[in-house]
Amino acid sequence: MTGANDVLNRDFDLVLVLSGGNALGAFQAGVYQALHENSLRPDWIVGASIGAINGAIIAGTAVDCRLQALSRFWEPDTYAADLGRSPWYTSILEAGRRTAAATWTLGVGRPGIFGPLLSSLSPWTDNRSSIFETNQLEATLERIVDFEELNKGECRFTATAVDLATGDDVIFDGNDSRIGSRQIRASAALPVVFPPVEVDGRWLVDGGLSANLPLDPVFLDPPSRPTLCVAVDLLPLGQRLPTTIGETASRMQDLIFAAQSRRSIARWRSAYADRKDVRISLVRIAYTEQEAEVAGKALDFSGPTIEQRWLAGYESALGIIQRIRMGALGIGRRGLNVVDL
Repeated sequence: MTGANDVLNRDFDLVLVLSGGNALGAFQAGVYQALHENSLRPDWIVGASIGAINGAIIAGTAVDCRLQALSRFWEPDTYAADLGRSPWYTSILEAGRRTAAATWTLGVGRPGIFGPLLSSLSPWTDNRSSIFETNQLEATLERIVDFEELNKGECRFTATAVDLATGDDVIFDGNDSRIGSRQIRASAALPVVFPPVEVDGRWLVDGGLSANLPLDPVFLDPPSRPTLCVAVDLLPLGQRLPTTIGETASRMQDLIFAAQSRRSIARWRSAYADRKDVRISLVRIAYTEQEAEVAGKALDFSGPTIEQRWLAGYESALGIIQRIRMGALGIGRRGLNVVDL
């Protein structure tokens, strides 16, 4: 994994940890673009929910085609693109545009990922209860992802899920077993919204319910080489006080999952406090510029919103790259060094 400029011949491994957040995941695509363009290609990707989907696309695509593959997945459907750019919306507040986009998705789904099912109104079947179906996500993944590359390629891939019956954490790792589209779909199966997915006799749901920022696989099996772990968290811990019901609902979503991340980082920092056998720098990049987001932000797949999130991720990652060049992240230092951006 060589590249240009002063990241040429880097002497550390790069682990990319991607959280859940549905449509907010375009931010992660922007982060990856900045890393990719600066020859910082990950050696290992760990993802939950939309993070598992983005991670599978990256790890399951030839290096030179990864950005195109991400763009194909995040390209808005025709209505969402038109909704965001229609002159009829130019005089309406941005919050209104985003709310309309999220409301549209709630009604008809997101083509290529999920569609309306409303099986929640009927008794459970093998598909289980849900508002949406996600069979089309499997079809999209089969079309975009090269699963031979994902399972045998140079980038290790891990996805997380939760057993709906037992509550146990489930980890799918390409080093241990074959990962297919069903495992990725299971990692993104948020209950009620999306149906659980049966894998090897177990009904599985969204890994983000247990750990939205899935750090555990990395620290349970820490790399032996000096490692930079870039953790991309889509839900911010700190934000301004909400002033409306909609802002309060959005803030509640943030806190439910961002508090998990805070506790997880604190737990691993404590566990590694006296360890000298590892050299890991953990950098958390959070999608914090969410002033324009609305309560239904996780369902806003409109073109302008996706572009804004992608750009925000790209610009955030450029700050990481600059600090790498300055040697400011403590890469190679013994122990666990945590940097929160």
